Amino acid sequence: MMKKQLTLFLSALQFYTRIPIPANIPFDASNLNPASRFLPMIGWLVGGVAALVWMIFAFVDVHVAIICSMLTSILVTGALHEDGFADFCDGFGGGWTKEKILLIMKDSRIGAYGVIGLIGMLGLKFSLLNALSQFTDSAILGFYMISAHALSRLMCVMVIFYSTYARNTNDSKSGFVVQKISIATILVGFVFGTIPLIFLSLTLQSAFIFLVIPLLAMITFSMGSYFKKWIGGYTGDCLGAVQQVCEVTFYFFLLILWKFI
Repeated sequence: MMKKQLTLFLSALQFYTRIPIPANIPFDASNLNPASRFLPMIGWLVGGVAALVWMIFAFVDVHVAIICSMLTSILVTGALHEDGFADFCDGFGGGWTKEKILLIMKDSRIGAYGVIGLIGMLGLKFSLLNALSQFTDSAILGFYMISAHALSRLMCVMVIFYSTYARNTNDSKSGFVVQKISIATILVGFVFGTIPLIFLSLTLQSAFIFLVIPLLAMITFSMGSYFKKWIGGYTGDCLGAVQQVCEVTFYFFLLILWKFI
């Protein structure tokens, strides 16, 4: 049982990051559906590495530290979610039919909507982290990053759980997600997604921070409804958009929490 779970975790690590796994672990696409339960745990790793880089460079300059941290998370994932967000912006910005939107999102070239979206998203993320750094110490901001990466990926698991895949699975590298994930998978994902938030709540001695969960869920369901309206479901690029939007929303929520509560 433990060996199977380890294989699933390594499958998730292989697909969602650029972190190398043991060479004797073969790629098996059938593992990727149940491996979704470990997507929030992948967020622990990505957020943890980003947080470590932030704390190392924070002693030099805050702005430099934030940029290095953001670049690190992009390198660790191979810009998987940022690329998905850019494709989402291009597809839904330039397409007016399901077929056109899916065609644009599949195009490897980036268009004006994608460029503008990425600049806005990365600029907003930098600004929010910079603002948060004024209210807290380096270690706590590092925990913010870990929680943001874990929760935002939990929202992706939720989309996979309740929605349907929009593409022909024979025409997609993410065809594994056409299968509905199990209740056990979503429950395990929820545990991994919320553990960093629990530690953060205990550290800050504030229960208000748990309000971010229904907020992110509302945003996720709204985005899922938007996907369904236009393309009948979601794609891997849509999941990237959900992750990016929810990560930034988490930082926005924390900033409001610190300022007004």
